[in-house]
Amino acid sequence: MKNLSFLDTYLTLWIFLAMAAGLILAHFLPGFGNYIQTLNIGTTSLPIALGLIIMMFPPLAKVRYEDMSKILKNKKILFLSLIQNWILGPLLMFSLAIIFLRNHPDYMLGLILIGLARCIAMVLIWNDLADGDREYCAALVAFNSVFQIIFFPIYAVFFMNILPMYFGIQNTLVHIGMSEIAHSVGIYLGIPFILGFITRFVFIKQKGEEWYLEKVMSKLSPLSLMALIFTIIIMFSLKGEQIITLPLDVIQIAIPLSLYFLIMFLGSYFLSKKMGANHKQSTTLSFTAASNNFELAIAVAIATFGINHGVAFAAVIGPLIEVPLMLFLVGVSRKLQLKSC
Repeated sequence: MKNLSFLDTYLTLWIFLAMAAGLILAHFLPGFGNYIQTLNIGTTSLPIALGLIIMMFPPLAKVRYEDMSKILKNKKILFLSLIQNWILGPLLMFSLAIIFLRNHPDYMLGLILIGLARCIAMVLIWNDLADGDREYCAALVAFNSVFQIIFFPIYAVFFMNILPMYFGIQNTLVHIGMSEIAHSVGIYLGIPFILGFITRFVFIKQKGEEWYLEKVMSKLSPLSLMALIFTIIIMFSLKGEQIITLPLDVIQIAIPLSLYFLIMFLGSYFLSKKMGANHKQSTTLSFTAASNNFELAIAVAIATFGINHGVAFAAVIGPLIEVPLMLFLVGVSRKLQLKSC
């Protein structure tokens, strides 16, 4: 069984420390935020853009795109994954966001955005720790990576602009167009996707997959966490001491997020079992459905709404809640494995 790396084990701690570092910079070096704001091209912050692209690159360089054919051949697994990832997951997060954060539309949009960003990175770790089906996990991650690039802008506009109108809250939302979302996805998912695909293809063709994982990915993988920490430091240094007044907001965001991860995992597991999948396949489907691509959610939130917006703040809370809960669900999965034996 694969062990969680030191960096990944304490991911929640690193994020908290990054937040604290940003607040310290804002308090003791108020000119730092002003300097960062000068490094813009139009409305795009160059440091943030660079950090977000680097953050997305390693996970997309790790995806085994060559395994997509395996999942496409197994119609049952593909059907289950599509239903869980692209129908049940977004609808559940939307419902929880509406129920718990109706009076905080910016946080509500942040949660909806997290629900639309399907996991393509950390799920590989959770699945290995829980002894899931590695081949199906790699194939599902590859499938979700490509699917997100094509359909994420459409989903974002539907769930963030159109669907909320039927709940009487359209006047409180920031209206965004598909072109804005598509532009963000194209930059912060499209560019690292192309770089990751080319990097993987070239090195594996020349040196083989084992060499690629040991020599290339071992050095690239930590870059994602470092870029995430860098982005959070910049975000919190720019937002400044306003964030100190928001501890209750974090709790408000954490409650529906926690419910989402628990309901999505357990619901997906038992649905998969009922549909005839074995334990390993059900575990893989459940972690794929319950996990989220918080890197993409943060990138799109910042690029579309701005670094100081509540949507971006809610997106940052995502990994704080997801990481410890996923580790808890790894233990739940292994207990379910014992019962299925």
